[in-house]
Amino acid sequence: MLLRRAFSSCRILAHENPLGLPNHKKAPTIPRAQRGLPKKMPIAGVKNVIAVASGKGGVGKSTTAVNIALAAAGLKKRVGILDADIFGPSIPSLMNLKGEPEVTEKGDRLMPLTNYGVKCMSMGFLVDKEAPVVWRGLMVMKALQQLLHQVDWGNLDLLVIDMPPGTGDVQLTISQQVVLDGAIIISTPQDIALIDAVKGTNMFRKVDIPILGMVQNMSLFICPNCNHETHIFGNDGAVEMAKKMDIPFLGEVPLHADICQLSDAGKPIVVSQPESAFAGHYRNIASKILERLKP
Repeated sequence: MLLRRAFSSCRILAHENPLGLPNHKKAPTIPRAQRGLPKKMPIAGVKNVIAVASGKGGVGKSTTAVNIALAAAGLKKRVGILDADIFGPSIPSLMNLKGEPEVTEKGDRLMPLTNYGVKCMSMGFLVDKEAPVVWRGLMVMKALQQLLHQVDWGNLDLLVIDMPPGTGDVQLTISQQVVLDGAIIISTPQDIALIDAVKGTNMFRKVDIPILGMVQNMSLFICPNCNHETHIFGNDGAVEMAKKMDIPFLGEVPLHADICQLSDAGKPIVVSQPESAFAGHYRNIASKILERLKP
């Protein structure tokens, strides 16, 4: 029999168990290397783990992460998505999922929710949609540690971690505590987005995470009425930046109303319009990513 979590956003939670697991045991102690940094640990049952990051919010990172994950699932891979944005989770809406996750019989791990054949875990499943998460850093880090190491993923070929914007505590915690097989950088062609994409790239390099490549999102605007193409954010900025930084360019995705509207409706374009050119862009990007990972 599966147990329920003893969790409420209205009560004070113990710092050691912010997600309210009924039979909580401390998340695995992260051993430390000689110089004092945490020693990276694998996520149980997961073959490959990648981080999808942007440095700046508003560039379509979560939409891209979801469609990449769904494209990989369409290529016969067992896939999961971990929403690492504690304060602004997007995965529940994008994947059309709601409700609290159950816990395992032992009461020490959360069970992911599943839709479109992809397993998902997010802080958005654990609090009301309109409820803010008003936590200080210690609670956030403990919750993140539980999401990383106390979720029963089963056996996965690929876990996609949808990172929050920026290069702060969450990004460092994941980079230093989890064995990441690589990072994907998402950016628009706009200079203001590329500035932060460079910062995100350099952060991963500093913590020795391989950069699998860069994706140029919103590469151009396609009018849904006449199909006229306009480079409203500039032309090939991410392409040129990838060359400058000597990282692979994985592909580009245009800005189109169908991608936006279907994402808002919880019907990502890879599953709702699989034969479209836009879904093809995501499949090509996912294929390139999988080629760079261990089989």
